[in-house]
Amino acid sequence: MRHSKGWYIVTYALGIYHLNLFIAFLTPKIDPAMDFDADDENGPALPTRATEEFRPFIRRLPEFKFWLSVTKSTLIAFCCTFIDAFNVPVFWPILVMYFITLFCITMKRQIKHMIKYRYLPFTHSKPKYKTVDSAVTVN
Repeated sequence: MRHSKGWYIVTYALGIYHLNLFIAFLTPKIDPAMDFDADDENGPALPTRATEEFRPFIRRLPEFKFWLSVTKSTLIAFCCTFIDAFNVPVFWPILVMYFITLFCITMKRQIKHMIKYRYLPFTHSKPKYKTVDSAVTVN
Protein backbone atom coordinates (compact mmCIF):
# COMPACT_ATOMS: atom_id res chain seq x y z
CA MET A 1 0.00 0.00 0.00
CA ARG A 2 1.36 3.39 -1.00
CA HIS A 3 1.52 5.95 1.80
CA SER A 4 0.18 9.29 0.58
CA LYS A 5 2.12 12.39 1.62
CA GLY A 6 2.27 15.89 0.29
CA TRP A 7 -0.15 17.92 -1.77
CA TYR A 8 -0.08 20.58 0.93
CA ILE A 9 -0.65 23.36 -1.60
CA VAL A 10 -3.83 21.64 -2.83
CA THR A 11 -5.09 21.27 0.73
CA TYR A 12 -4.19 24.86 1.57
CA ALA A 13 -5.96 26.19 -1.54
CA LEU A 14 -9.01 24.08 -0.70
CA GLY A 15 -9.04 25.47 2.85
CA ILE A 16 -8.82 29.07 1.60
CA TYR A 17 -11.65 28.45 -0.87
CA HIS A 18 -13.82 26.88 1.83
CA LEU A 19 -13.12 29.87 4.10
CA ASN A 20 -14.27 32.25 1.35
CA LEU A 21 -17.44 30.21 0.85
CA PHE A 22 -18.11 30.23 4.60
CA ILE A 23 -17.71 34.01 4.81
CA ALA A 24 -20.14 34.43 1.88
CA PHE A 25 -22.53 32.07 3.69
CA LEU A 26 -22.41 34.24 6.84
CA THR A 27 -22.76 37.57 5.01
CA PRO A 28 -26.15 39.12 4.23
CA LYS A 29 -27.13 39.45 0.57
CA ILE A 30 -27.47 43.21 0.94
CA ASP A 31 -24.55 44.48 3.00
CA PRO A 32 -25.84 47.00 5.57
CA ALA A 33 -22.53 48.87 5.40
CA MET A 34 -23.14 49.61 1.70
CA ASP A 35 -26.96 49.79 1.55
CA PHE A 36 -28.61 53.11 2.43
CA ASP A 37 -32.27 54.06 2.13
CA ALA A 38 -33.18 57.12 0.09
CA ASP A 39 -34.82 58.70 3.18
CA ASP A 40 -32.11 57.82 5.66
CA GLU A 41 -28.67 58.40 4.22
CA ASN A 42 -26.74 57.39 7.32
CA GLY A 43 -28.54 54.30 8.62
CA PRO A 44 -28.30 50.59 7.92
CA ALA A 45 -31.06 48.69 6.09
CA LEU A 46 -31.31 45.92 8.68
CA PRO A 47 -33.67 46.60 11.60
CA THR A 48 -31.87 47.86 14.69
CA ARG A 49 -34.81 48.14 17.14
CA ALA A 50 -37.49 45.70 18.20
CA THR A 51 -40.22 48.04 16.93
CA GLU A 52 -38.90 48.06 13.37
CA GLU A 53 -40.25 45.82 10.64
CA PHE A 54 -38.91 42.25 10.63
CA ARG A 55 -36.64 41.55 7.69
CA PRO A 56 -35.47 37.97 7.30
CA PHE A 57 -31.78 37.23 6.95
CA ILE A 58 -31.04 36.50 3.30
CA ARG A 59 -27.59 35.05 2.71
CA ARG A 60 -25.24 36.19 -0.02
CA LEU A 61 -24.55 32.50 -0.70
CA PRO A 62 -27.57 30.23 -0.09
CA GLU A 63 -27.03 27.03 1.86
CA PHE A 64 -27.60 24.68 -1.09
CA LYS A 65 -25.08 26.53 -3.26
CA PHE A 66 -22.65 26.57 -0.34
CA TRP A 67 -22.74 22.78 0.05
CA LEU A 68 -22.70 22.23 -3.71
CA SER A 69 -19.58 24.39 -4.06
CA VAL A 70 -17.89 22.69 -1.11
CA THR A 71 -18.59 19.26 -2.62
CA LYS A 72 -17.37 20.23 -6.10
CA SER A 73 -14.21 21.86 -4.79
CA THR A 74 -13.41 18.87 -2.58
CA LEU A 75 -13.80 16.49 -5.54
CA ILE A 76 -11.61 18.72 -7.72
CA ALA A 77 -8.96 18.89 -4.98
CA PHE A 78 -9.12 15.10 -4.63
CA CYS A 79 -8.54 14.73 -8.38
CA CYS A 80 -5.62 17.19 -8.17
CA THR A 81 -3.89 14.86 -5.71
CA PHE A 82 -3.42 12.36 -8.56
CA ILE A 83 -1.34 14.89 -10.51
CA ASP A 84 2.29 15.01 -9.41
CA ALA A 85 2.73 18.60 -10.62
CA PHE A 86 0.62 19.78 -7.67
CA ASN A 87 2.82 17.97 -5.14
CA VAL A 88 5.01 20.99 -4.41
CA PRO A 89 7.45 20.48 -1.53
CA VAL A 90 6.65 23.01 1.19
CA PHE A 91 7.10 23.23 4.93
CA TRP A 92 3.51 22.44 5.90
CA PRO A 93 3.51 23.90 9.47
CA ILE A 94 3.96 27.37 7.95
CA LEU A 95 0.86 26.84 5.80
CA VAL A 96 -1.12 25.63 8.81
CA MET A 97 -0.10 28.63 10.91
CA TYR A 98 -0.85 31.03 8.05
CA PHE A 99 -4.30 29.47 7.54
CA ILE A 100 -5.12 29.66 11.27
CA THR A 101 -4.03 33.32 11.35
CA LEU A 102 -6.06 34.13 8.24
CA PHE A 103 -9.10 32.32 9.67
CA CYS A 104 -8.91 34.18 12.99
CA ILE A 105 -8.48 37.61 11.38
CA THR A 106 -11.29 37.00 8.89
CA MET A 107 -13.73 35.67 11.50
CA LYS A 108 -12.90 38.52 13.88
CA ARG A 109 -13.78 41.03 11.16
CA GLN A 110 -16.99 39.14 10.29
CA ILE A 111 -18.09 38.94 13.94
CA LYS A 112 -17.42 42.67 14.41
CA HIS A 113 -19.57 43.34 11.33
CA MET A 114 -22.36 41.14 12.74
CA ILE A 115 -22.25 42.96 16.08
CA LYS A 116 -22.13 46.42 14.50
CA TYR A 117 -25.18 45.83 12.29
CA ARG A 118 -26.97 43.54 14.78
CA TYR A 119 -27.66 40.49 12.69
CA LEU A 120 -27.30 36.81 13.41
CA PRO A 121 -27.13 34.47 10.41
CA PHE A 122 -28.36 31.43 12.34
CA THR A 123 -31.76 30.53 13.73
CA HIS A 124 -31.86 28.81 17.08
CA SER A 125 -35.27 27.14 17.00
CA LYS A 126 -38.65 27.21 15.37
CA PRO A 127 -41.13 29.79 16.67
CA LYS A 128 -43.60 28.35 19.17
CA TYR A 129 -47.22 29.39 19.14
CA LYS A 130 -49.82 29.03 21.88
CA THR A 131 -52.40 26.31 21.33
CA VAL A 132 -56.10 26.98 21.54
CA ASP A 133 -57.72 24.48 23.94
CA SER A 134 -61.34 25.46 23.49
CA ALA A 135 -63.17 23.61 20.73
CA VAL A 136 -65.47 25.48 18.42
CA THR A 137 -68.95 23.97 18.29
CA VAL A 138 -71.34 24.53 15.43
CA ASN A 139 -75.12 24.54 16.16
